[in-house]
Amino acid sequence: MVGILLGIVFGTLVSVGYLYDPAESTIRTSDSVDTLFQGLLTATITVVTLVLAVNQLVLSQELGAVKDQRKRMEGAMEFRKDVADVIQTPVSPSRPAQFLRALIDVSGQHAEELRNSIPNTANEELRREVEDITDSLIGNADQVSKGLDNARFGEFDVVSSALNFNYSWKIFAARRIHERYSDELDKTGTEALEQLIEALQLFGPAREHFKTLYFQWELINLSRRILVASILSLLVAGGMVIFFNDATYSVVIFDVKTLVVAVAAAATISLVPFLILLAYVMRIATVAKRTLSIGPFILRETEDVTEVEWNH
Repeated sequence: MVGILLGIVFGTLVSVGYLYDPAESTIRTSDSVDTLFQGLLTATITVVTLVLAVNQLVLSQELGAVKDQRKRMEGAMEFRKDVADVIQTPVSPSRPAQFLRALIDVSGQHAEELRNSIPNTANEELRREVEDITDSLIGNADQVSKGLDNARFGEFDVVSSALNFNYSWKIFAARRIHERYSDELDKTGTEALEQLIEALQLFGPAREHFKTLYFQWELINLSRRILVASILSLLVAGGMVIFFNDATYSVVIFDVKTLVVAVAAAATISLVPFLILLAYVMRIATVAKRTLSIGPFILRETEDVTEVEWNH
């Protein structure tokens, strides 16, 4: 993403510079270069200060007394035990991708069990609604499980794959079947449906937890990248202000004057910290928008589910 933004900025500046004939003479006869890079120097220092302040604020939430840390530990262990019971394994997976995949896979298994428990002589509406949720869940589970294969935490693939599992609609549809047709389901179907709902309800907080960890992970990486990029940005911007003289610059390559290219390149390098921040904000905003709600609240349209009406 950052590379694409860099290419767009550099390409736009160079294109405008060469398409606008008086560009070179304007640069030579005005103080636009000094004004530009002095502003970038100030802005870079401000951005670094702001990012470091936000970073410290977020990370300070991880600090606390041993009593608080123990309470967090107990909550995490209790949740892992609940998940282990649902996926029927002594110990739940330790890696986030495997943890989420286990919940998704067991949801698909329970959905298949639910469909197999419905006889051909069952209520037509019941069969249709079970078929809808089962087809949606199994297909969605297979797709997301493949996305989680070999995914490592810290990569966007883990969060991106988890976002594609629309558990909110599935909880809504499963609970509706349970409330409307519980008397028509046999013992096997009822157990499969209840286990399906339980697995889906555990997936929600698990995804939110890993999303929070991903945000913190990315914020740390953002701080490191901006600090490194800011050093180069400050050096380039400072060098342009102190040493660069556009009036005497006369480098020509293949009979092409390069003043516009030099200024565009320096400006692009000076903007690297801002482009890194922009790419981070765009990625985080995308994830946050798609996970605003936890539980059976559907805030966005999906194409792979069937609309469910409450009217009998």
